[in-house]
Amino acid sequence: MANENHRSPAEEASLMSHSPGTSNQNQPSSPKPMRLVQDLPDELVQAGWEKCWSKRENRPYYFNRFTNQSLWEMPVLGQHDVISDPLGLNAAPMPLEGGVADASVENKQRKRRFSEEVPPSGNSVKKPKIDVPGNPAAQPVPSSPSIPGTSVLKAWCVSPEDKQQAALLRPTEVYWDLDIQTNAVIKQRAPSEVLSPHPEVELLRSQLILKLRQHYRELCQQREGIDPPRESFNRWMLERKVVDKGTDPLLPSDCEPVVSPSMFREIMNDIPIRLSRIKFREEAKRLLFKYAEAAKRLIESRSASPDSRKVVKWNVEDTFSWLRRDHSASKEDYMDRLEHLRKQCGPHVSAAAKDSVEGICSKIYYISLEYVKRIREKHLAILKENNISAEVEAPEVQDRLVYCYPVRLAIPSPPLPSVEMHMENNVACVRYKGEMVKVSRNYFSKLWLLYRYSCIDDSGFEKFLPRVWCLLRRYQMMFGVGLYEGTGLQGALPVHIFEALHKLFGVSFECFASPLNCYFKQYCSAFLDTDGYFGSRGPCLDFFPISGSFEANPPFCEELMDAMVSHFEKLLESSSEPLSFIVFIPEWRDPPTPALTRMEQSKFKRHQLILPAFDHEYRSGSQHVCKKEEMYYKAVHNTAVLFLQNSAGFAKWEPTPERLQELVAAYKHSGRTLSSSSSSSSSSSSSSSSSTADKERELGREQSSSRETNPN
Repeated sequence: MANENHRSPAEEASLMSHSPGTSNQNQPSSPKPMRLVQDLPDELVQAGWEKCWSKRENRPYYFNRFTNQSLWEMPVLGQHDVISDPLGLNAAPMPLEGGVADASVENKQRKRRFSEEVPPSGNSVKKPKIDVPGNPAAQPVPSSPSIPGTSVLKAWCVSPEDKQQAALLRPTEVYWDLDIQTNAVIKQRAPSEVLSPHPEVELLRSQLILKLRQHYRELCQQREGIDPPRESFNRWMLERKVVDKGTDPLLPSDCEPVVSPSMFREIMNDIPIRLSRIKFREEAKRLLFKYAEAAKRLIESRSASPDSRKVVKWNVEDTFSWLRRDHSASKEDYMDRLEHLRKQCGPHVSAAAKDSVEGICSKIYYISLEYVKRIREKHLAILKENNISAEVEAPEVQDRLVYCYPVRLAIPSPPLPSVEMHMENNVACVRYKGEMVKVSRNYFSKLWLLYRYSCIDDSGFEKFLPRVWCLLRRYQMMFGVGLYEGTGLQGALPVHIFEALHKLFGVSFECFASPLNCYFKQYCSAFLDTDGYFGSRGPCLDFFPISGSFEANPPFCEELMDAMVSHFEKLLESSSEPLSFIVFIPEWRDPPTPALTRMEQSKFKRHQLILPAFDHEYRSGSQHVCKKEEMYYKAVHNTAVLFLQNSAGFAKWEPTPERLQELVAAYKHSGRTLSSSSSSSSSSSSSSSSSTADKERELGREQSSSRETNPN
């Protein structure tokens, strides 16, 4: 397990020594040194060292063009980096006479983890580690001496002269703890036969998804005269993947039924018009008039029964007469009249629009099916060009229990094209064929760490940037490119809540996360092909743990949450080992969601907490690109926290009153307050936070309103 999850000494050496050196007063410095005929070993030349002549001292010296480091004496491989280790404490020992070094010294670990080097920040204060019984022994990270002069920064198009860019892999703020080991135990599983990601394929997929989104918008506007419900396309993809058996990781291609219940429900909720929240009397009057007019227009343009036409027309004319007659009505009077009109006309309007809305849903699905075929053909053609077979023999898998490990792919990855990267104001911009995706410097560093811990087929990190581009592009396409779009579907718990869950209940695994928003380095995510290289254990519904303590905060898609409950109950029923799931879902009661109702009635429910709206926070789904003051937002609805545990899990991680009290107390700490207090401009950051909170609140209300159903 340890060998699978960590890098070789050569890899770490090639990536750890990236800091540019600075010349001190005892070392020569020459921006444009005079080159001599090189008589250095090939290893030193490849590491960037050159022999130069100092006019001031009138003697030769050695200069590294990658790190700007200068030495009077000939450098040796393994020599320390004067920036990261000025005293040479982690440097390789000088060989003794005869060229033999002390083996005991040489075998010592000479480099600490990056996560241990990061200074604590306001949102990332690490508490003392809690030894959870059943956790595997801490696996040391193999390392080696730094090799000055690595060409990694140059290969990434980062200027080694720019200290800010050269510190790319040193995060200043962390919202994760990648040192926590897992206690999740699974049966050993075979590698997946999913095709590995490729920038060319991902580029085609993203172009087709944008076209599919445009088709959806045009169909809603042309057939129903409405804009598509906000984020309904995103929830459609989530709901379809619950039942999809197709080959594409994102687009559905093998679903039953063809008509999506999620998309159908959300479009029908906006017919004949979308009902927004009303604050003023004139808005209520205008909304009532627009609804009556739209209902009349729809029933006249569709094939409806004579009785339906009669009922709708009579109620609409009665509403128009009331509007002309009563000029002193209040906002509440208008809203009561609107509710009455919806009850009378709603069933008839829905029946008239049913076939058309089903046509929209099926049309989008069949277009998606055709797009999947094109993407698959493109992917197979790339494999064929590189003489890689898409069919592999299933390897033998031993029937044994192991601690969970990242998903492995059975089909080798083809060579990947080069991807460019540059820095803009602490944001890493990764570009392929003109298509650019962005991630903050801190989260780029996080991706590097996850890749280093999890990837086993890229010892030289040659494929790191292409895989980062594929990952960022995938999530961008899944949740949309609009401002704040998809942030609610990717929201995560605050850091201090994860710390409390780990300390109190031994939680070491997230059931719904991504490489971008995960807190632990072990998690389940939507895409095993792009995310497996960064630690993902695959989709939650395809993950079958035997024991462990888990946190589950699923995207707020009703069908996905319901499937999650079925999956958890099967796991709890089939295992006699300690198994615990702590689930966070919105407390939607009007109408209640099937997932919440089933968990409240489950025999595995040990306790339930209700967190009031606006009294607790979530981390933004766009945390990898948003500003620090926008990292947290207030929840706009109650959150239900349910503890699902089997008998052994209850005995080991019982939600005692003391533990629950400490968990609730952790919610009193506001991550937004910590962020704002450390900001250089408190007034501007607070106003920005307020603006962001208002936008997030509006998004939450829109999402809640999308659940409303038309009366029957």
